[in-house]
Amino acid sequence: MSLCLSACRSAFVETTIANGGPTPMRLIEVDYPSASFGVQSLDAQAVYHYHFKIQGSGPITITWTDSTGKAHTSTGPVLFEGQHGDLRISIKPSGGVNWSYNFPN
Repeated sequence: MSLCLSACRSAFVETTIANGGPTPMRLIEVDYPSASFGVQSLDAQAVYHYHFKIQGSGPITITWTDSTGKAHTSTGPVLFEGQHGDLRISIKPSGGVNWSYNFPN
């Protein structure tokens, strides 16, 4: 019989995408090593939560379309297989991106 204490963690990255702008974003896609996820739209000042497991290594990127139809892309940190922790992708009103993360391993 196996017992997992509260200190056990699955190797998932808990991700939050935050739209800090005054208008909605559309066609949001996050690409990470070996997979991707997305959401059709994200209202102004809204957040979207998702978790994923890293299989492989490489950079993470986000692409989205703003309310004027302009496409944006930003590249974040390099991820490594087995990492886990928290990742926040904050889209600023100017279209810039802040990547903040805490990967304890």
